[in-house]
Amino acid sequence: MFIDGVGLGEPDPAVNALADHAPFMTALLGGGAPTAAVAPAVSERASLVALDATLGAAGLPQSGTGQAALLTGTDAVALHGRHFGPWVPTRLRPLVREQSILARAKRAGRTVAFANAYPEELVAAAAQPRSRNRRLPHFLRAGPPLAALGAGVLDRHTAALERGDAVASEIVNDGWRERLGRSTVPPIEAAAAGRNLAHIAAQNDLTLFAHYSTDTVGHLRSLDAAREAIRRVDAFLEGVLAALPAHVLLVIASDHGNLEDCRAGHTRNPALLVAAGPKHRAFVAGLAALTDIAPAIGRALGCADWRAAATPSAG
Repeated sequence: MFIDGVGLGEPDPAVNALADHAPFMTALLGGGAPTAAVAPAVSERASLVALDATLGAAGLPQSGTGQAALLTGTDAVALHGRHFGPWVPTRLRPLVREQSILARAKRAGRTVAFANAYPEELVAAAAQPRSRNRRLPHFLRAGPPLAALGAGVLDRHTAALERGDAVASEIVNDGWRERLGRSTVPPIEAAAAGRNLAHIAAQNDLTLFAHYSTDTVGHLRSLDAAREAIRRVDAFLEGVLAALPAHVLLVIASDHGNLEDCRAGHTRNPALLVAAGPKHRAFVAGLAALTDIAPAIGRALGCADWRAAATPSAG
């Protein structure tokens, strides 16, 4: 589960909504809220790790290069020469399509899925040949759908969301109903959406879900909005873990800090990583940066060696 723009910040509820508005995650971690003050932390059920999102570069970490690093295990900041966002840089998009955790796991014979629903007309339009002056649609410039496209699993649309076989990126379905006019898509609470994600994950070796509203809300610099966003994510996680089969490991990772400090926008705080479920302690051992996550998932899946650096294709 990718959650955009969530770092480990101060344990001060006056600036950090995670300090007191994530009760399920706090209980999951043994009573310590997910802040810099408690990381690293290990409980019976889960582990919390602080991930370096700067990758040794100056400036504020950004979503484009952060997501590319997280999804591929490659130092996308070094390849691009600086932090870049909000979209994956053009020259790094082939890297994300071809070398993401989804694409590589699929080539290794594992069953993979992208749980997010996208409107079928947008995906169909994106598949049409583009002229030199026609830009890639916004949703396909973000790392997770770009990775799903490369792996051939950008395939859940309105009908899947209607029957609970997909999850909206916002977790609840309000945006589909109100902004897209999909009145046939039923309303859903965050916990129920989490249970739907768990059912999808139970059918695959690797499932990716991406949530972006945390970063969007972080840019508002509103503590109230941050609290509401974290409450939704917290309820969603509770729903996921209530229905997730006992043998499945849940990995929650972010690309950079933002939401954890309502005063700042993007931060240089470490990004959040939580692993919950079987062998969570072994999974997080030695993880320290965004580039460590894809190789760790590859090892957990029993795939081939993930340590070799990937390089982007031309184009």
